[in-house]
Amino acid sequence: MPVSAAAALQSSLCFSSNNPSSSSDLDTQLAAKPKSLLHKHPLYTPTHTKLSLQFKEKILCLEIMGVDAGKALSQNPNLHSATLDSIHSIISFLRSKGIHQKDLAKIFGMCPCILTSSIKSDLNPVFAFLSQDLKVPDCYFRRVINKCPRLLASSVKDQLKPALLYLQSLGFKDLNALAYHDPVLLVSNVERTLIPKLEYLEGLGFPREETLGMVLRCPGLLTFSIENNFKPKFEYFSVEMGKGLEELKGFPQYFTFSLEKRIRPRHMEVVERGVEVPLPLMLKSTDEEFRKLLRELGGGG
Repeated sequence: MPVSAAAALQSSLCFSSNNPSSSSDLDTQLAAKPKSLLHKHPLYTPTHTKLSLQFKEKILCLEIMGVDAGKALSQNPNLHSATLDSIHSIISFLRSKGIHQKDLAKIFGMCPCILTSSIKSDLNPVFAFLSQDLKVPDCYFRRVINKCPRLLASSVKDQLKPALLYLQSLGFKDLNALAYHDPVLLVSNVERTLIPKLEYLEGLGFPREETLGMVLRCPGLLTFSIENNFKPKFEYFSVEMGKGLEELKGFPQYFTFSLEKRIRPRHMEVVERGVEVPLPLMLKSTDEEFRKLLRELGGGG
């Protein structure tokens, strides 16, 4: 919407219980909103006819920003008691850090807890971490936050710094890459997420150094689910494709491709044509390039 969040808040704060038309105006605007989880929320039902004016203003403010108010209220119960002034302060602070109005729906939609966070103890430390630890210039804060809004919902002391130190111990030295391309690694729990994935890869038969080399070349490996990604894709790789670890070591990006949409159909076509295609060429090429490659290898039209 063209209405800015700050303007929406300022406008909503102009409503007063002393204004007899305020409640009906808000009811009209809320009723005009498309149906969402908001209308299924227990605090927004026909039986609650005396919903407080401030609560209605809060709902309207969130919806104007593009945030599903019902979902936000369900995921962050603290929003029930948060004031419009406090929400306005959060928005103003983020805007002062270069975050645009159009970014707020995505940020608050993914992490509604940010709406009730403390600027002093929660948000300021995150931006200090970006600046001091990741060496991100102020003008690029927006780029990093938009890449991974969960940074704003993470504790610097308990999450971000421990993750950074662990990743650096593995060999991740490029701070720019961590900040701009793989910030999701910084919000990944070391004990529950990062270590188990490394151990799984080692368990396949890769020596420690080779495992580290694979994740450094393809950091996305540390973000994939063991059950939903690694296991089914490795089983297909080793059983159906009959390939060995050496080929996988040379092309760890194999795990980044969809098993059903890319790996299986292309492998089956290669088998049907009776040709040999290196794994990277088979998966990385576009559909047109793949067809051309099959023709060049004598697989027909």
